Amino acid sequence: MQESKVSIGLVNPKSPDNVGSVMRAAGNYRVDSVFFTGERYLRALEFQTQAVNTSRQIGQNVPIAKVASLINEAPDNMKIVCIEFAENAISLPEYQHPKQALYIFGSEDGTISQDIIDKADAVVYVPTVGCMNLAATVNVVLYDRLAKSAQRIESNELIRASRDRNNTLQVSLVNKDSGFN
Repeated sequence: MQESKVSIGLVNPKSPDNVGSVMRAAGNYRVDSVFFTGERYLRALEFQTQAVNTSRQIGQNVPIAKVASLINEAPDNMKIVCIEFAENAISLPEYQHPKQALYIFGSEDGTISQDIIDKADAVVYVPTVGCMNLAATVNVVLYDRLAKSAQRIESNELIRASRDRNNTLQVSLVNKDSGFN
């Protein structure tokens, strides 16, 4: 059985806060690596003297690298999936995620180039009214992948390991089978 491998590609992102939030999502959803193109993110980091660490500790274990070409970061067995509002794209609820995927996202104020779209194995859009923030889009796509995956891990152990140390909430099991009225 082939193990799942997931990478994220960001086309010339501009906001360190957004990239930090993408890194947090990458850690939360067990992404293997994050790649980005362009200079805007690195330039913005130089001018952001007191950045809030939006990646948290979970995102610090995911490698991030600047690359010249996102397409070149996908091995032959990895599908290239562009997430973009593009005519004739597949709606995310209808999309079946591949086991090996490089998800490419456009910048906060731009789009993915036509040459990358033409090389993609799939182009998918999130059916919202208006476009979402880059980090929000990454979170939605990765959650959809997890929700449709047979490799989900659901347990109280996961909850205890993942929640904030100040959270000790428990749901009472009495009368929980009846659902909402």
